[in-house]
Amino acid sequence: MKMRNFLLTAATAFSVAAFSVANVDAAELGDVDEPIRLAVNEWTGQHVSTQIAGRMLEAAGYDVEYVTAGMMNMWQAIADGDIHAVMEVWSSNVSDQYGVMLEAGKVEDLSDLGLDAREGFVYPLHVAELCPGLPAWEALRDCAAAFATAETLPQGRLLDYPADWGTPGADRVTGLELPFKAIPAGSEGALIAEMRASIEKKTPLLIVFWQPHWALAQYDVAWVDLPPGEAACYEDASWGPNPNAVNDCDFLPSRIYKAGWSGLKNKWPAAHEILTNYRLSAEDQQPMMGAVDVDGKSVEEVTEAWMAANESSWRPVVEAATR
Repeated sequence: MKMRNFLLTAATAFSVAAFSVANVDAAELGDVDEPIRLAVNEWTGQHVSTQIAGRMLEAAGYDVEYVTAGMMNMWQAIADGDIHAVMEVWSSNVSDQYGVMLEAGKVEDLSDLGLDAREGFVYPLHVAELCPGLPAWEALRDCAAAFATAETLPQGRLLDYPADWGTPGADRVTGLELPFKAIPAGSEGALIAEMRASIEKKTPLLIVFWQPHWALAQYDVAWVDLPPGEAACYEDASWGPNPNAVNDCDFLPSRIYKAGWSGLKNKWPAAHEILTNYRLSAEDQQPMMGAVDVDGKSVEEVTEAWMAANESSWRPVVEAATR
């Protein structure tokens, strides 16, 4: 499956379809002579979320640039105003630097994006035959050898998120004392390619994955029943099945939200309002992700089509901020 990375440098902006611009006072728009720079992270859903937000800003009269930014290490650039906003932050996988910058008042929480989220360990349905006892997480203790590779022997192999996304799989392997070794995937595309190959060849696979994602609608998979995620699991080693470690539980229910540079509101008041009120549902996002990753369409093409077909859902947000 060919992934389209859709990553741009800070000096590059997309050419997009022209939209009618609301007749607004320049003071409400702010500094329209400087482009608003939106972070583009490492996964297709984020590209879709970001491109729609950028098109909404352009419909209001702004110039927009899309900047390649590692999800875990972009917060200093946002705090410095080199990047102005990011459209899809997962609370379960955000770096500690975000909290530091938020507390210092250099970064602002811009509200929820609107996606229903879940993260955890996933396996193709045929794997249950190789590991009796699934979906109970304890079954993984007894069947780790079925997942072993030359890279991990004698431990089982857990395919973790790409290294830039943190180490949630490795953290849980340690916390739950599972006989597995977490191996970072090279990219989102690599995660999906392994899922597809496992299903086609009936090979064992345990993988860290998330929803919303088009792949979970296309491939037959199940979630491992890990101990329910609670805040105490991450703070108190005595909580949970392993009294000697934290992270011995599932992901906390994820919040997906937007964040921005603290100077965004003063410099571009209408843009700040648009991005704060912008929402995108999983029902809207997942088909667009599939059109990119499965059908080979570009993010520009897919989001332009969505904007044209759904003007009644996004245009009022722009008009409310600019009239």
